[in-house]
Amino acid sequence: MPNIKSAKKDLRKSRAAAIRNRAQRSALRTAVKKAKAGGTAAETLTAVSLLDRAARKGLIHPNAAGRQKSKLARKAAAA
Repeated sequence: MPNIKSAKKDLRKSRAAAIRNRAQRSALRTAVKKAKAGGTAAETLTAVSLLDRAARKGLIHPNAAGRQKSKLARKAAAA
């Protein structure tokens, strides 16, 4: 446990960020799974939007977001 005041604050901030990141990553994965499982255009659009936001915020790598968006687009075009 940190003794310095700023280190204590850093610990609080990192814990809060970890909880927030875990929730956002879970929502992202759920949306992508729904879109992949033959979801509607609205579900695909939601997943793409969440992928864009996650990449912009640094939650996932931008190339990973692009790759997943490409897979969703190919699946939508084939359907």
